[in-house]
Amino acid sequence: MAPDIHELEVFADYFQFYVCDEARNTDTGEVWDHGTVDRMLATGPDLIAIGTARNMGVPVLLEIHATPPADDFDAWERVIECSFAAPSGTIVVAGCTEYYPDCPRFSVEPGDYAARISYAGLTDLSENGLEGNDRYRVQLWPGKRPEVTVIKR
Repeated sequence: MAPDIHELEVFADYFQFYVCDEARNTDTGEVWDHGTVDRMLATGPDLIAIGTARNMGVPVLLEIHATPPADDFDAWERVIECSFAAPSGTIVVAGCTEYYPDCPRFSVEPGDYAARISYAGLTDLSENGLEGNDRYRVQLWPGKRPEVTVIKR
């Protein structure tokens, strides 16, 4: 079965955006610390907070798979796997200051989701940091990972 693929532009205010359950309860102010900032990824039970290289609109490719996707780590600078719960059956992709009701939503089967976050172009930025070729891919599939795992850095 082919994945459900969505090309998005997300406003990464404060150098972050979220993939989360529509009814999330995680306080995003509590998931970031020195380690998660360095890793560029923080998680809560119903949220993935993804760090970005720019504090601007960034391209995000969201892929929803039925099974784990094939590995393609060579095409990316950084790859991290984690999981989160989507009990509502609706996943939201949102910048941290975006108006939540207007953010894109995607229907999924309610349950736990494994995630692979891939980053590219992190150092390919203009001198002022406003322009760049950074891009982010979020691959989701049913399942659960026991912990956040850095695959490539």
